[in-house]
Amino acid sequence: MSDNKPYIGGQAVIEGVMMRAPGCLSIAVRRPDGGIAVQEGPTRSKLATSPLRKLPMVRGVVTLVESLSIGMRALQFSAQQQMVDEQGNPLPDDGSGGGKWVGVVSIVFALLLFKGAPQGLGWAASTFLGLGGVQDPRFHLLTGGFQLLILLGYLLLISRLPDMRRVFQYHGAEHKTISTYEKGLPLSVENVRAQTTLHPRCGTTFLVVVVAVSILVGAIVTPLVLPHVSGLLGQLQTLALRIALLPFIAAISFEFQRFTARYCTTGPLRALLWPGFLFQKITTREPDDAQIEIAIAAMESAIWRERVGADVHADEVPLVFPTFAAFVTAVRSSLRAPAAASPV
Repeated sequence: MSDNKPYIGGQAVIEGVMMRAPGCLSIAVRRPDGGIAVQEGPTRSKLATSPLRKLPMVRGVVTLVESLSIGMRALQFSAQQQMVDEQGNPLPDDGSGGGKWVGVVSIVFALLLFKGAPQGLGWAASTFLGLGGVQDPRFHLLTGGFQLLILLGYLLLISRLPDMRRVFQYHGAEHKTISTYEKGLPLSVENVRAQTTLHPRCGTTFLVVVVAVSILVGAIVTPLVLPHVSGLLGQLQTLALRIALLPFIAAISFEFQRFTARYCTTGPLRALLWPGFLFQKITTREPDDAQIEIAIAAMESAIWRERVGADVHADEVPLVFPTFAAFVTAVRSSLRAPAAASPV
């Protein structure tokens, strides 16, 4: 990709795609009536302009925290667009705040499933094989292996759900659209369709890198911090240490993925990308043309905002376009063309 083009990343949401450029955020969602709801605007997060984003290691943690926050908001917007009345208008949020509890429960569930369970299995396997305790590097290798197996099983399981399969299709559309943009090709359905669903800067690849880095960091740090622990108490202390090290592990993983995405896309070093690509074959699916249109709408909106700046129509009021053709007409003139779209 040309060095003067801003990096744009994305995320699949419910019946839609979110695209994130350095200075803006855009979400495009297909509504039940076939229309396209677009919400775009400049990034309001203080982390977006923080000098911490330029510091190696620290920027990985900052980016992860910001991405989680933005991702949750994008999911909430996409879910709201699927809840419409008979006139096609989104139903208002009941304000119950249940989404916060869902987020807390999801975090606890993820820690138990992807941290607690692998460590318990690693402990059991180490005991059965007569290996050393948490100070033995082989314990961390076994734990990491079980972590990958659980992640693989989880992804395979949810991929069988029809709703998740559609999310994975939008994930594929997101990757294809970003690849089209990075190659400098026009953002047409035909050009996007021709691209691969695999991308080196994918969040799925990031998860695989995190597991690999956690094996290395755990094998080095645990004997230094917990040199004599054993038994159940030692396992609990090790689990707490592994959770505490997550920001550090995420920071290393971010820098490694940043390096491989920039320098390992061709030649022998491309082999470093293949473990992540294998998992992406589960989390991405070939999209249909209607889904590709949504990804293009999200990308075009982000590019438009980057071009015009933060002060042009920065009210961030979502708009609904009746068709993709109407969106294309509007974005080529002005995304806020009242004849082509109406506020949500």
